[in-house]
Order: sequence, then C-alpha cells, then structure tokens
Amino acid sequence: MNRIFRWAAALWLAALALCGPLGAQDPASPQDDKRVALTFDDIPRQKGAFFTPQERTEKILAALRDASVGQVAFFINPGRLDTPDGADGEAHISAYVAAGHVIANHSFSHQHLSKSTAEDYLADIDRAEDWLRGRAGYRPWFRFPYLDEGAGNKAKRDAVRAGLKERGLANGYVTADGSDWHLEFLTIAAQEQGKPIDMKQLRRLYIAAQMSALEYHDQLARDTLGRSPAHVLLLHETDLAALFLPDLVAEMRKHGWRIISPDEAYRDLIASAEPDVPYAWGTLTGSMAWEKDVPPPLSPIWISTGMMTYLFETRVIKAKLDTE
Repeated sequence: MNRIFRWAAALWLAALALCGPLGAQDPASPQDDKRVALTFDDIPRQKGAFFTPQERTEKILAALRDASVGQVAFFINPGRLDTPDGADGEAHISAYVAAGHVIANHSFSHQHLSKSTAEDYLADIDRAEDWLRGRAGYRPWFRFPYLDEGAGNKAKRDAVRAGLKERGLANGYVTADGSDWHLEFLTIAAQEQGKPIDMKQLRRLYIAAQMSALEYHDQLARDTLGRSPAHVLLLHETDLAALFLPDLVAEMRKHGWRIISPDEAYRDLIASAEPDVPYAWGTLTGSMAWEKDVPPPLSPIWISTGMMTYLFETRVIKAKLDTE
C-alpha cells in the first residue's frame, strides 16, 4: 500500500482516537435537525459471507425491529428472482412489506445506463414496473443501478429523465453512500479464502464507513444548500447489515441523527433537483455541489473504496492474524 494510503489511514485513526469511535462531533453541541432515511438496494441480493438469503432477510427484519426503525425502503430487481440466490425472493420481499416497509423500482436486470441505450434502459424499467405496480408497499420511485444516470452522455441522461416523468416515476436518489457493497465484497472474498475475520473490527469499520459517508455528505449539503436536507442513505441487502444495523442506528442517534421514513425524506425540496453536471453519476448531494462549484470538505474520516480495502486488510484481517 502506498504512502498516501498509510498517511490517510493514520489521519483517520487519529480522528478515532481524538474524537471518539467515529471522529464525529460532540452530540451535545447545538445542531440543526439531522434526519436520514435508510434504503436498501439489490433485492433479492446474492448470498453473502455468513447467511443464506432467507436467514439474512429474517435477521435484517429483526435488526430493524430491535433498532426501532419504523420504515425503510427496499429497491427491487425482479430479474434476480429467477437466479439461484433469488429463490423464494418474492416471499422475502413480502416479509419486508408485511413488516411495514416499502418497495420501489431498481430496474429489472440492474443495468448501467452508460452502457445501454435509453430505449432499452426504459424498457428494463418497464419490466420491473410490471412486476411492482399494484403490490402492497409499492412506491413510484426509481433508483439508478450503480447511481449511473448516464455518465457523460447528457442526451441519454435527459431522455431517461423525461421517460421517468412520463411514467410517473420519481428519482429514488441518495444523498449519502458509504460503499457498504465493497466491504461486503471484501468480507465474502476473505471468507471464501479461509482468512480469519476479526468481527469486532469488521463491525467498527462498517459503522465508521457509513457514519463517515453521512457526516461528509451532510457537510457537503450544508455548504451547498445552507442547511441539512432530509438525507437518504444508500445501503444494500447484505449480511453486514443483518449483523450490524442496530449498532449503526445507535451510533447515528448518538451523534444527533433522527431516523425518518423514506416517504418523509423524498418530500424534501431537493427531490425536484436535476443537476446539470458534466458527469451524471453518484449522490445527489455531490452533483448539486458540483453544479454550484462548491468544493468538497476535507475530512480524514472519509473513506474511499481503496482506503476501505487498506483498513480491511490491515485491521480486520491482519489484526486477527496478529492475535493468533
């Protein structure tokens, strides 16, 4: 690992030591109302490192119940129901809805818009709508797979934006993304390779990554909008969520965050924003800041996927090896 990652990791770990477990500010400090909705992508998702898909659904539901989270949104890929890991996926989706949660469109087959035509992409959305519309818990939201809204192709971006409006679908945007999918990937790979995993350090890294994403994007939004919007945090249906959601929610609340429903979050004024930026990909907060030429905050607690890999290898795996 190069010197830059070692230096950045040292800063991040110093922030942990100086400012508590996540380097966040004193929760007793006066704050604007900090609100966040939890949303989960890629339902049904492939098998993870520790649980079967059925076990994971049960554990996520129990975790949300134990954390007293009233409602979250699950973004569905109906095309995955026909895969081996999607077996009984419809029953799992029904279980989420029966518990009071909502479902929305994440496309049928999880395509990149930048690698598809607008026509094919909209047809894929329609296939998912055919499966979703009329079901209990349905919301008319569409979330772009990979948060890819056409990348550098503005004509394609605008064609899909227009197509969504014609279909009565709103953008199921996110304002904060902690790349939990990457940490899941690292965990699955370590498990398959028989590497010992320090679960305490894995929990700490999972929580730190999501909290860092939330605090980073909140500061970016404040610098851009002059306020903290109702945030939408991107998570995935992972074994890590099944294991650590109550701890993550507790950490959010400790640092002044109030968990709200996706319905409330998507009533925020930013829901109508359509930033015109050279490269349409990523969080809404990032695109809005780019459009207004607002520089991102410099924060040692922000973790890229490269940094997350480094911390996973040196703390989650190496720390376990060092104790044996």
